[in-house]
Amino acid sequence: MMKLLTAAALSLALAAPAFAGDDDYIGPLNVPRDQWLSTSDIVQKLESKGFKVREIEVDDGAYEFEATDAAGARIEGHAHPATGEVLSTRPDND
Repeated sequence: MMKLLTAAALSLALAAPAFAGDDDYIGPLNVPRDQWLSTSDIVQKLESKGFKVREIEVDDGAYEFEATDAAGARIEGHAHPATGEVLSTRPDND
C-alpha cells in the first residue's frame, strides 16, 4: 500500500509542471551557459515583441527583466536564455 501511495505522489509531482499556466515560470532551465544569447540579443528580442526593457539580469537560470509592455503597463518577466522566448510576465507593483 505504501509503495502505491509513494508512486502516486511521485506521479503527481512529476506532472505538476504540465498543469502550470503559460505565465508561470518554473525555472531553472539548466541551459549550458555557452548556449545563452547575450543580454543585448535578449533585449532586442524582447523589444521586437513590444516590450521596452528597463532592467535585465540573470536570475535562477533565466533572464529576468523589468519592462513596459505595448500598452504601457510596467511588468516583470523571465526570458529563456537560449531563445529569448518570454516564459512569464506579471505586473510590476514596485
